[in-house]
This record gives sequence, C-alpha cells and structure tokens, in this order.
Amino acid sequence: MKINKSYTTTRCPWAANDSLLQNYHDHRWCKPVHDEHELFALLILEGFSVGLSWKLILQKEALIRENCNDLKPESCARYDEKKEKQLMELPGMIHHQGKIRSIGINARAFLNTQTEFGSFDRFIWQYTERKTIDHKASDMSLVPTRTPLSEQISKDLKKRGFQYLGPTILYSYMQSIGMVNDHLTSCPFR
Repeated sequence: MKINKSYTTTRCPWAANDSLLQNYHDHRWCKPVHDEHELFALLILEGFSVGLSWKLILQKEALIRENCNDLKPESCARYDEKKEKQLMELPGMIHHQGKIRSIGINARAFLNTQTEFGSFDRFIWQYTERKTIDHKASDMSLVPTRTPLSEQISKDLKKRGFQYLGPTILYSYMQSIGMVNDHLTSCPFR
C-alpha cells in the first residue's frame, strides 16, 4: 500500500519570513535548557521584551550580553546605580530604567533561589516534573500566551523578588527554556 505524503512540513509561521527569527526558532526555541547561566540570561532577555517585539530583543541580544557581563548572575547581582546609569546611556541599549534596574534585582533573586534549591534549574523545572509540556498544536491559534501554570510560577517568582515576569512573559520564558514545546505538529523543528 502506498502512503500519500503530499502534505508539506513548514516551520511555525511566526518565524517564516525573517532570518533572525528563523535561526532562533530552529535552534533555540522550545529546546530544553538546564544551564544556570543560560536560564538567567533568558530570564533577563524575556523581561526586557515586555512591550517590545522578540525580534528587537534578538537584534540587541549581543549588545546586552556584551555590556551586562554576559548576563552572568554573579556579576549582575553587583549592579548599582552607577552601572545602571552607564547602561541607560549606552547607545543601542533598551533605555528603560525599570528593565535596567531589574537586571541586578533579578540576579540577586536568582542567586537566592539557587542557594535555597541547590540550583535555579531544580527550582524552575520542578513545576513540570522536569518534563517538557507538549501542546501538540496544529495551528498557532491553539498555542496559549499564558496558562494557569505560568500564572502560578509568575506569582512564585514575584514572591521571591523577581521583576518583569508576568504570566505572559513567564509563558514565553517557559517556551524559551523548553519547559513547553509549542512548535506546531507540522513543524520540522519540533
């Protein structure tokens, strides 16, 4: 019996027409991350995306990492008003005082969480029992922008002192570290 394979597989539509988004989609999005440094870096980048496009964050990612101690939490935890002012004056930086200030605040909260749980990885992945949630969506309209779980984690992080991580941004963070897999079922990068 011959199987008809006339259907085609395509990447998720949000990344279809831009090489920067395609690269992120194909190589990073929804791929499990357990490295402490990268968990923190993505937390900061997602927080910076509040009210902005992810494409803009990707365009500025190298600049942010280069000027923010490669987003290493131990270094960022020492940020003070002088460093914040320096970043606010940096050409090309996202000039939002609250987001700049949140780098140091979130770094300190991140390090406290590491101390309490042994690692941030252990803390964040406990919510999914270290498994990736796969929505197996066939259409982007079926991919949520927030869930009860992202609401819960957002509340828990706020109690721990984190900033700029509301339920929608937290859900995006969950995608960026692979806690959820929202590649469409037709996407070859699932």
